[in-house]
Amino acid sequence: MKLLFPLLAMLGGAAVAFQVQINGSLGKRTGVLEASFISFGIGTLALFFIVLFFGKGNFMAVSTVPKWQLLGGLLGAFYVIVTILIVPKLGVAPTLIAVIAGQILLGAIIDHFGLFGGEVKPIDLKKCAAIILLFFSLYLFNHK
Repeated sequence: MKLLFPLLAMLGGAAVAFQVQINGSLGKRTGVLEASFISFGIGTLALFFIVLFFGKGNFMAVSTVPKWQLLGGLLGAFYVIVTILIVPKLGVAPTLIAVIAGQILLGAIIDHFGLFGGEVKPIDLKKCAAIILLFFSLYLFNHK
């Protein structure tokens, strides 16, 4: 079970690599915002059927959650728009390195302060070195 979750996360990451290239190509043909809308529309339909057949939660609980917890959809839309715009210019790997760098940097800050109800996991020297190396890899990927 310890190995299952990291492997599942890797599969999710692999899906993102496909997604950004597919959406980038779609954006060239339909437009950035239009491709974002199409992508989210198809994803919404897929999730509708998944929830319909497999959902066990409670949609009505949405009225009781803190409003900041509803920002995930907006942040997801922003991410899709940005990747559709950037992938045709940079390519998949440099775009994903930049995305991952942003995720890890902000993730480390969120963990360090325990923001949004998370557990506090302080930034140490090893994590700082990893973040610096990640930004160095971003530089190397984009340097000609």
